[in-house]
Amino acid sequence: MDDELLKQGPREAPEPETAEERSRRTGLKTAGGGVAAGGIGLAKAGILGKFFLWWFAWNGAIDAWRLGGWIGAALVAAAIAAYVVYRRKQVA
Repeated sequence: MDDELLKQGPREAPEPETAEERSRRTGLKTAGGGVAAGGIGLAKAGILGKFFLWWFAWNGAIDAWRLGGWIGAALVAAAIAAYVVYRRKQVA
């Protein structure tokens, strides 16, 4: 393997990265680390957990209200259908 590299001869080294290129490349990683650190700090303080608890409770209450509305509508429709069937059997 080393003989093959020697046969290829000298090669040019790539240009070194400038500080701007390096910071641009690692900028997203740095921003992600800052967001993660902020989230960890909020979680440690308990604020993040309280926010998510409130969020899930609120959405659960809204979903239960919607589901309850549909169940109520279905019960009313079933009661009307039962009444109509009962009256038809009584008349006939």
